[in-house]
Amino acid sequence: ETPEQLSGRSAPWFQSQDPEGSEGLGVWSRTSVQQREQCPDVPVGSLDEKVTLLVQFLLHKYQMKEPITEADMLDVVIKEYKDDIPEILKRASEHMELVFGVDVKEVDPTSHSYALVNKLGLTYDARLSGDEGMPKTSLLLIILGVIFMKGNRATEEEIWEVLNMMDLHSGKEHFMFGEPRKFITKDLVQQKYLEYCQVPDGDPPCYEFLWGPRAHAETNKMKLLEFLSKIHESDPRCFPSQYQEALRDEAERQLLPPLFSLNGSVGWLVEPNLAQNILIIGM
Repeated sequence: ETPEQLSGRSAPWFQSQDPEGSEGLGVWSRTSVQQREQCPDVPVGSLDEKVTLLVQFLLHKYQMKEPITEADMLDVVIKEYKDDIPEILKRASEHMELVFGVDVKEVDPTSHSYALVNKLGLTYDARLSGDEGMPKTSLLLIILGVIFMKGNRATEEEIWEVLNMMDLHSGKEHFMFGEPRKFITKDLVQQKYLEYCQVPDGDPPCYEFLWGPRAHAETNKMKLLEFLSKIHESDPRCFPSQYQEALRDEAERQLLPPLFSLNGSVGWLVEPNLAQNILIIGM
């Protein structure tokens, strides 16, 4: 992607109008126009361009699995704008968070080195299966969010209704996420982030999505709700029914610590009401 393409496609939309409460999902992220309004004195084409270039630089480092250092940012991207690096890095980090679902975290204050870390504790890494494209954490978060807001199960039609608003269509290549159907119905199911099940007695036959055991093990409803609320610049309490459910989920999890650790693997009870449902990560 060129800087113009990235800046023109700064964020996907995430909009649902379900009367039961999922309309609160609203817009998935802010746009570059809103970012410029927050900094009215910054000339368009100066810091904005550096933010876009830094996002591209971070994505390249992600794809190449290379370390990220402040020195490289200054040398390759920032250059004469070194005094503005805090603002440029802040805005690029927000873009990475909202569009790609990853945080830019400083891992060594001495050398000022950084790493891209998935939001909400998710460990999915498409690169491990040979996918060298963009980070897809945000797409996973979107689907988990739709499922949660729809009452912990969402029909395939409801999922695609939301994804279509982001110009994600089954069988069609997307400029960031590629062809989404295989990723959603196979990759995420095989990785146990999603369950993809036929609806009993559906006429005509239809399918629905639920959180998979790995999603339950790695994150929780309150973390997801807090993230969605951050997108809205609001508060989790703005989603009253989901907030109460997330509180109950947190309380139940307090009673279910990790069962054991073996060679870096952690076993969790991932369904508080189904003690036999155990996920072992990394074995």
